[in-house]
Amino acid sequence: MVDPAQVASVSGFLKDPEGFYKFWTARFASLEHAHPNITHLLLAELEEAGLLRGVITQNIDGLHRRAGSRRVFEVHGSYRRGICYDCHRVYPIEAIFEQVNLGTIPRCESCEGLLKPDVVLFGELLPEDFTQATQAVAQADLLIALGSSLEVYPVAELAPQAKSHGAHLVIVNREETPYDSIADLVIHAELGPAMRQLRELLADSLNIPPSLAGSEERFPPIGHLFAPPS
Repeated sequence: MVDPAQVASVSGFLKDPEGFYKFWTARFASLEHAHPNITHLLLAELEEAGLLRGVITQNIDGLHRRAGSRRVFEVHGSYRRGICYDCHRVYPIEAIFEQVNLGTIPRCESCEGLLKPDVVLFGELLPEDFTQATQAVAQADLLIALGSSLEVYPVAELAPQAKSHGAHLVIVNREETPYDSIADLVIHAELGPAMRQLRELLADSLNIPPSLAGSEERFPPIGHLFAPPS
């Protein structure tokens, strides 16, 4: 039986890259047809209006950028990029899965090192995006934590760090979080409906249509990175 924690570790990847791709290919494939949701779209609109300085995300799906957000700190990486484990050359993810679909272990053209999706595996350090996110939080007037349990560290520590630098803290999450007690405002609600209501309230001031009907048509499927199962 496969241990997901082991397969998702850097030691597991280096020991058995073939097993890594066999386990994770189907899971990455499920991200191909994901669409930005109301939260992704509203954050992009707030940035466009000059009301949002950036988005910090632990998700690896790339949907914030796809929705139109420009300043995105992907603190756990993105599956939309590939990287050489040895020389750190960056590849489009299509280049990696082209090799996977041919039944070969992806290797770097420059140094023959192993290629992996540019996501943080267990046992790896967080990327430069986390350092930049920490710097951005130190300069923020307001930090809004959306749909996060705030229990995954060290990213969760950004909430108290924001407060220590004088920022206001707003938490929107279905369940309680460890930092509710220090927040200036806490909303316990499902994120989607809460963001939809907020967007309707802001529609006039942002000069955007209040309804997102048909929004998925703006984001057709990315394509097919993965070969169909044989």
